[in-house]
Amino acid sequence: MYAWRQMSETLRRDMLAQRKLQKRPWHSPPHWRSDRTERYLFTAACFEHQPVIGASRQRLAEFEDHLLSVVEDSTKDVHAWVVLPNHYHFLATTEDPLVVLRALARLHGRTSFRWNGEDGLRGRKVWCGAAETAMKSERHFWATLNYIHHNPVKHGWVKKWQDWPFSSSAGFLEKSGRAEVERLWKEFPIKDYGKGWDD
Repeated sequence: MYAWRQMSETLRRDMLAQRKLQKRPWHSPPHWRSDRTERYLFTAACFEHQPVIGASRQRLAEFEDHLLSVVEDSTKDVHAWVVLPNHYHFLATTEDPLVVLRALARLHGRTSFRWNGEDGLRGRKVWCGAAETAMKSERHFWATLNYIHHNPVKHGWVKKWQDWPFSSSAGFLEKSGRAEVERLWKEFPIKDYGKGWDD
């Protein structure tokens, strides 16, 4: 994710030339609208994975409320979410992911300004840009949902995913029932999901 800073000037020039040739954005991931699906995983991380969201439990809870408000206003349906001290993921249905990304950009701007004021760090870069991934199949959708709910365990915040309070996991367990959640976990395992981009 942060390979750019480790690259030599020659590698950077080559990468930029390649991105220009492919008509892709020079420094950020391209955003596509899929004709096959309306379901997307959205992800954003704090710059260099610093735990800015997690400066306090109150900040985590407030950000979760703000994020869900933005997501509910800009999507058709929210299937799963998790907010961690340095990043978040959510799985949603939307006709236009760019509308969601613009809403997230505004949220990031507001929270950056507020948190930098609270922390006495004006000018600090808080966020990396959000990215979306279209769901390719039902299997991809359910594995992604499992991955989101398992994320606090993966990153060592809790031992059981339903114990993380800033997530849809406890509500999903209550609504679906333990037997159904266990079936989904076995049928749609996460395996190496997230390797290389959510380590």
